[in-house]
Amino acid sequence: MAEFSATAENAALGGIKTAATWISLHTADPAGTGASEVSGGSYARVQTTWGTASGGSMSGSQVTINVPASTTIEGWGVWSASTSGTYYAGGLLPANETYAGAGTYLLTPTLTASG
Repeated sequence: MAEFSATAENAALGGIKTAATWISLHTADPAGTGASEVSGGSYARVQTTWGTASGGSMSGSQVTINVPASTTIEGWGVWSASTSGTYYAGGLLPANETYAGAGTYLLTPTLTASG
């Protein structure tokens, strides 16, 4: 397996920075496809503003995402558009969160390149 330099990883993250600014929540691991996105209630993807990639990592601005009642969220994703669009990356949340009633989730998205 090839290992990439930090410069290459930062360049890759820089490409995502301009192409994908919409953050989603998911009821299961979004894996490589963006599957299991939350729906219903007042849920909608929200935009983040990405910082500069450094050391193979890049963080976005904190976002607040509405979560419908009776929903358990497990993951998050990064998309090119507010609806549909291209899924770029995502991962699991630090812990699953279950909402009996509608609520909000605060997330500071961070992408890390892997070589």
